[in-house]
Amino acid sequence: MKKHNFSAGPSILPQEVFKKASQAVLDFNNSGLSILEISHRSKDFVAVMDEARALALELLGLEGKGYQALFLQGGASLEFLRVPYNLMKEGGKAAYLETGTWATGAIKQAKQFGETIVVATSKEENFSYVPKKYEIPSDVSYFHCTSNNTIFGTQMKEFPKTDIPLVCDMSSDIFSRKIDYSQFSLIYAGAQKNMGPAGTTLVIIKDGILNKTGRSIPSILDYSQHISKESMLNTPPVFAVYTSLLTMQWLKNLGGVDAIEKINETKANLLYKEIDRNPLFKGVAKTEDRSLMNVTFTLNNPEYQEIFDKMWKEANISGINGHRSVGGYRASIYNAMPIESVEVLINVMKDLENKI
Repeated sequence: MKKHNFSAGPSILPQEVFKKASQAVLDFNNSGLSILEISHRSKDFVAVMDEARALALELLGLEGKGYQALFLQGGASLEFLRVPYNLMKEGGKAAYLETGTWATGAIKQAKQFGETIVVATSKEENFSYVPKKYEIPSDVSYFHCTSNNTIFGTQMKEFPKTDIPLVCDMSSDIFSRKIDYSQFSLIYAGAQKNMGPAGTTLVIIKDGILNKTGRSIPSILDYSQHISKESMLNTPPVFAVYTSLLTMQWLKNLGGVDAIEKINETKANLLYKEIDRNPLFKGVAKTEDRSLMNVTFTLNNPEYQEIFDKMWKEANISGINGHRSVGGYRASIYNAMPIESVEVLINVMKDLENKI
């Protein structure tokens, strides 16, 4: 039975990726071994890691531009810690934009390393918008932002122009839209939304920004160590990296980031149009900051919740309950979400209107 998976993560992935990954679980590259049991030092998997790192840079338009790609463990949450460890100078400070729960988590970790300046926050309005017209101090080691806020359904549409190194958590919109990715010194993204299963994190690092903090960094937390070992400092999450490679290959064959951006805009525009048209619903995020990845909305009348929940479940829709801090509903429409699933949700919303 077809399920329409709107989960915020771990989330939907392309069906062809599932098929190839499942075959590899049984027999990887006709080796007679499963992808789950091969050595990470084997020729077959080294080729996977090399291609995954190269393809990540290619898709982001960073190939040959002085960047390194890593696939690490610990989720984006570990990068909250690893970023200041590697970039904040001893006795220095960093600047952060607070736009949601995960940005708040990153700020908390950075405070352990030095002065952490929150240049702007939307916390007072439950992160329903992205702050603008803020100033970044000229004496900070870096500026950190979160490009897309999964829980609240907001997304940065532009990034500040500054000489300060830009660091961005792109966990929920990596590979989803055209951006000049060369404006960033460091990008990180958990795989489990647009790239693969939970278990690995993509980190993109610009050459020349490391080893300037003046502090000693434990090897496992040191980006330089991971780069020198080509993302093989410790045993990598083999299956998660392989599945991420399959997803990136799927995206490249589709036409890359340029092609998927058009598809994502079409899906989001259809759903937001219905939310704005239908008198039973209203959007949560401010219109100008609405995310293309996570569409948050509520019922105007909570009395209709029981009937609406019954209807979308009967339509084989899964995973649209909103985060507990926001309530309502959240439809995550990542790269692999087909437009047909979005249309099913829209039809349920229209059917509710006709019933009331």
